[in-house]
Amino acid sequence: MRRWGARFSATAVVAWGTVAAVVLLQLLHYPMPFGVWVESLVKGVLASMLAIGMALIYRANRVVNFAQADLGTVPTGFAASFILFWNWPYFVGMGVGLLMALLLGAIVEMAFIRRFRSAPRMVVTVATIGITQLLVVLGILIPRWWGENLASQRLEPPVDWKFTPTWQWKFWQAQPGSYILNANHLIALVVGPMAIAFVAWFLNRSRLGIAIRASAERTDRAAMLGIPVSRLNTLVWAIAGALAYLALFLRSGITGVPLGVAAGLPALLVALAALVIGRLERLPTIACAAMALTLLESGVTWNSESPFLAYPIMAGAMFVALLAQRSSNLRRDNDNTSSWRGAEQVRPLPPYLANYGWVPTVKWTLISLCVLGVVALPVVLDVDLVIKSTALIAFVVIGLSLVVLTGWAGQISFGQMALAGIGAAVSATLTWRWHVDLSLTLLIGGLAGGVAAFVVGVPALRLRGLYLAVTTFALSLATEYWLLNDRFFHWFPKAEVGFERDPLFGQVRVDTPTRFYTYSVVVLALVFMALRGIRASRTGRVIVAIRENERAAQSFSVGVVRAKLTAFVISGIVAGIGGALLAQGSKSFSIATFTTQESFNVFISAVIGGLGMLGGAFLGALYLRGTRWFITDSAWQLLSTGFGVLLVLLVLPGGLGSLWVKLRDVVVRLLTGHRVDEPTPADAVEPSEGAGS
Repeated sequence: MRRWGARFSATAVVAWGTVAAVVLLQLLHYPMPFGVWVESLVKGVLASMLAIGMALIYRANRVVNFAQADLGTVPTGFAASFILFWNWPYFVGMGVGLLMALLLGAIVEMAFIRRFRSAPRMVVTVATIGITQLLVVLGILIPRWWGENLASQRLEPPVDWKFTPTWQWKFWQAQPGSYILNANHLIALVVGPMAIAFVAWFLNRSRLGIAIRASAERTDRAAMLGIPVSRLNTLVWAIAGALAYLALFLRSGITGVPLGVAAGLPALLVALAALVIGRLERLPTIACAAMALTLLESGVTWNSESPFLAYPIMAGAMFVALLAQRSSNLRRDNDNTSSWRGAEQVRPLPPYLANYGWVPTVKWTLISLCVLGVVALPVVLDVDLVIKSTALIAFVVIGLSLVVLTGWAGQISFGQMALAGIGAAVSATLTWRWHVDLSLTLLIGGLAGGVAAFVVGVPALRLRGLYLAVTTFALSLATEYWLLNDRFFHWFPKAEVGFERDPLFGQVRVDTPTRFYTYSVVVLALVFMALRGIRASRTGRVIVAIRENERAAQSFSVGVVRAKLTAFVISGIVAGIGGALLAQGSKSFSIATFTTQESFNVFISAVIGGLGMLGGAFLGALYLRGTRWFITDSAWQLLSTGFGVLLVLLVLPGGLGSLWVKLRDVVVRLLTGHRVDEPTPADAVEPSEGAGS
């Protein structure tokens, strides 16, 4: 008990020390006038409400709710429209929006999350991303029903109250001048803490709150004791929706109504970083960390020409906090139910069936047809479609990197396009400045992606849970807005500056779309065969063993952190190669190709394709990119939206790869008369000489 208490104290010291360090960094290096500081503190209180909502859902479902910031979008849109367009009283519109937020949270849980109850939590995470896309679209469409636009409109305060702070602390006085606070700030400063205090009381004092905490510890045991776990989960999602709504509605009177994905990403970063500092579940620490990070973000924005500098600083603070934290021995942190395992490996055909009768003939016929289709593609397609097909191959390579990291190692990354962007920038720079050979630029770009993965993985992979997902998300934002932003760095070519590909090995020209398509196919084949070799080696078996059971692997003297880091570095190398292919294919480098939203899209693509086999990367890229690039009918293009993603996951939780495996098993059963899952017959031998005739 004393040892547990010492570890708890050390963890608390690290968490609160990180919060204090962030506040001191803002006060000393990024000072603000007192009025701006107060407004930033109010925004921090609202950000803490989002973070607490995410923590509640994580405690109840062990899933990261990436739709948290958008659960409040729809009710905020309605409430703001009622107030602005129908002239409803402020508090009436606010109350109606709160009721809608409670209802929306419950509907989302019952309609979507509950249907994924038996699915891997990796799939549930992707489902929350799909829900995000749906909610964002609905939030944008709501004001159009009134024929109006809500973008950045501010809600007028219900009372005429203003306050101009004149009291200045010496190191808070960045620039002379005053700042006016109004009733919207006052309402947020009152309602926000009241909502947080209510959640704290509800969880610690009410019977329902105690039941939620108990079911979060051991869901299966709570269900056996008669606790209605499903109804409690619905209640948790309703509370999370209410917190998200209050945060967005109260912010609407300060900074304007937030709409769109881009508006929610910075708030999502603050919430996730606060979760990391608070070890996912310590609500007071999470709330204070969110406020401290919001103060830092505002301070950086006030003192610098670009607000984007806040992202790398917050990412750095997160990395330092992770390095200082110690691993946990608590049951809920080490239980298999809290792991990030998300895909089962595809079951291979038993040898006696793989070589039985017509099975080999059908297999090689299908392979030959696929090869013929790939070879004939540039002949039958127009030039623009050939270019898109080449880009599709690059996205397949990036998808393969996620199969390694997520399918094999069971880890989540929302920064694969950042790693790909680093590889692309390095490859484009080598070609643009020094005319390095194409193949060498791809290898060096891959190494750059691997180095970036190593730097991010060292602090994040020491701990179990969503830490890698959060740090890679922070890396993605920092890379998009700072590291690969030509406002800050100029070592890579600008988007409007193109370059020409030199002949391969100084001899083979790859300057036409068809030739570069052929080259990309060769690169994809080499990467595919290399990954198959790694999967069959001891390294691949160790990575999968870590995903299946860390403790069992540790009993065989396997280094868990080293194996995870190896998987992430391999994944970074493959992503860097894919990014280099994208840059070389377009003969330019543009950060617009490697945004945070694209990282989410790539992850969705990999999960939809199926993380249990390498071929799933091709199926996912063909589904998500193909429906956007090669299908002109808008009705079919709905498949690539959040609705289409949720539909596919509801029907095929294992992705399109699971459908392919089911079809394979049916064909094998029709050809051989045996089921694939039957026990191997004791007299199973190699087929006779006439078996294949």
